Amino acid sequence: MKNEIFVHFHPDERAFVDRAEEWVERAANLHEMKKTDFLDPRQAEIVTMLVNRNQGVQLKLFGGYEGAERRRAIIAPDYRYLDDESEGIALIEVSGDTKGHLELDHGDYLGSLLGLGIKRDRVGDLHIHEDKCHCLVMEEIADYINIHLRQVHRVHVLTEILPLVKLQPAVSAMEEMNLSVASLRLDGIASDVHRISRTKIVDPIRAGRCRVNWRVEEDPSTPLAEGDVVSMQGLGRFKVLVVEGITKKGRVRVKIGKYI
Repeated sequence: MKNEIFVHFHPDERAFVDRAEEWVERAANLHEMKKTDFLDPRQAEIVTMLVNRNQGVQLKLFGGYEGAERRRAIIAPDYRYLDDESEGIALIEVSGDTKGHLELDHGDYLGSLLGLGIKRDRVGDLHIHEDKCHCLVMEEIADYINIHLRQVHRVHVLTEILPLVKLQPAVSAMEEMNLSVASLRLDGIASDVHRISRTKIVDPIRAGRCRVNWRVEEDPSTPLAEGDVVSMQGLGRFKVLVVEGITKKGRVRVKIGKYI
């Protein structure tokens, strides 16, 4: 059964698939409930696929607000009532005087959290504002962060645990780019977006450092489509916003949103 499941997933995903399948089996056969750490969209997709294969199991996903990217999951027998189950998510406001300093970004805040010895899957979405960051984290570690997080990059900060209703979601900023490409191949679009030659962009893709819709993609010739989100390790993330059509010379007009 395991081998039948594994053929549908990238080898790098198999350890997670194995864990998720165990959660589902324990819910179905042992009547156990599992509340996971934060899952990225691909992991949430995998859990959903596995739960849908078992009629006796239900799934609830939540990230602290509507539209969350990183979400926790509850996997439980189908007879359990989950509406009253706590999400176990806390909101921490991190604020500091950034005047005269470089503007703090997502990597600065996340790096400082991980620098406290916190694992990535215990941190949800981070909402960056001009003078603060709203961090969604697992409830179990909120007090630890509130006590120990005192610096982000070179900026001294203060922290406060707030009710989830006070979350101020931030809209991700995008730099829109209009490209004319020979095709919708991953390597061609990625090379134009990141202004790197196609020969140089192929290596990180084949090395497994590229994800399309949070799934590892190692084939440079993979065609992209509207709505696809591509992340390249060390280079950032972009989204295919619109495929606008074909030019008279047979090239494809595409609008890209590069996250900044």
